[in-house]
Amino acid sequence: MASNQTPLSDAKFSVQVHDVEQQTSLELEEQDIDYSKRSQWLRAAVLGANDGLVSTASLMMGVGAVKEDVKVMILTGFAGLVAGACSMAIGEFVSVYSQLDIEVAQMKRKKKRVDGGQREEQDGEKENLPKPMQAAAASAFAFSVGAMVPLLAASFIKKYWVRLWVVVAAVTLALVVFGWLGAALGRAPVVRSSVRVLVGGWLAMAVTFGLTKLIGSSGL
Repeated sequence: MASNQTPLSDAKFSVQVHDVEQQTSLELEEQDIDYSKRSQWLRAAVLGANDGLVSTASLMMGVGAVKEDVKVMILTGFAGLVAGACSMAIGEFVSVYSQLDIEVAQMKRKKKRVDGGQREEQDGEKENLPKPMQAAAASAFAFSVGAMVPLLAASFIKKYWVRLWVVVAAVTLALVVFGWLGAALGRAPVVRSSVRVLVGGWLAMAVTFGLTKLIGSSGL
């Protein structure tokens, strides 16, 4: 009497083949991802947070070079946060709106010479048009998140030199995290990106601190 049961070795082979096919499919899907399409929101988020971090920390270090009062330092950082977030939002809104105008004008030119199938394609393109308000809000929020790092680091420390070094330490850690995050999400070299962001942030704080100290000591 013939048996309808599958031999154990055949079953194991079938499972292994299935696993290999599934893994290959996942690898192909990952290769098909276009990481360059992440550039818009990645630029608005990571660069916005990095700008907020570096500019606010540099302002606070500059004021801290000539004023030891913690209240003055915090107020300077808060003013930098608000001004920078507004500037980022307005700049991003204007930039993305200009891009939107260009793409809408191009779609209008194409609309005059399209057939039914191409009209459906254009409907899909409309959904992918740039969103100025969304980009502006993302930039302002990201800038504020970055700016909060030095503000929170300095808020509860009254001793002058301790406060400065705590701000530098907090900013250093945040710069490494932002550099790593931007590189990881964009599939760029992580170490190179982190070092580049870190050195740039240190340089900005050092130059601001040094020049402000020099001008402040000259009695101007």
